[in-house]
Amino acid sequence: MNRILFVAADFLSRPPGFYVMMVAMVLCTALVPFGLTNAVTYALSVAAIVITGVVLIQGYRDTAAIHAKLDEIVVSLRETRNDVVGLEHAEPEEIREKIAMLEQEAAQRNGRAT
Repeated sequence: MNRILFVAADFLSRPPGFYVMMVAMVLCTALVPFGLTNAVTYALSVAAIVITGVVLIQGYRDTAAIHAKLDEIVVSLRETRNDVVGLEHAEPEEIREKIAMLEQEAAQRNGRAT
């Protein structure tokens, strides 16, 4: 199922997919004078949900790619600590603690106390 969602999101996030959605919206709107207001409302609601899903999936893919690139940088630099790799999978409280620790450490290195 994930594969289908990613393929659909990939198609709909590109110009041809956008054009397909636009044509579908125009066709739905053209049906209103024929008394199909309920069908049009339903179709437009489904389209809105699909578009929201596409945005969420594309955002997930972008975020995952950014994390992979950042993890590569962290691993490749010798003076970095690898304990931050994969931090995006931790609990929110653990992430906040790690950020606070890193900010405090950065402030100490700059000669400032927090």
